[in-house]
Amino acid sequence: MALKIIEYGSPDYQKMIGLRDNVLRKPLGLIFTPGELEDEKENILIGAFEDEDILGCCMLVEENPKVIRLRQMAVLNNLQGKGVGSAILNFAENIARDRGYKVLSMHARKNAIGFYEKMGYKVSGDEFTEVTIPHYLMEKNL
Repeated sequence: MALKIIEYGSPDYQKMIGLRDNVLRKPLGLIFTPGELEDEKENILIGAFEDEDILGCCMLVEENPKVIRLRQMAVLNNLQGKGVGSAILNFAENIARDRGYKVLSMHARKNAIGFYEKMGYKVSGDEFTEVTIPHYLMEKNL
């Protein structure tokens, strides 16, 4: 498995959109808008690949000079629980740390809280609804 930063608009970026759409959006009956995708050009886009196939992805979005937010973490359904997500998250944390960020935050889906807690994240705040499902703010000091 190779982990890398994906260039916005590249063929790998198109694979990333497809993965996120299949894993995160379609199950909720949602689609990406052109505006949402346009906003991603400033983000750090990360993917895990086996040869040409995308296995998982996430993106990092600057909140402020000290805090960066993880968004759109997705792993192929048949590979969840096999270490792909952990590898992506460790890679993302290292990139954030290398770029001087002190905190990685996220809006974690309620059903993913256990995964993030195992990775050292703490729930910070009350449950809220985002994209029609329950989420929690989670954070980790880098």
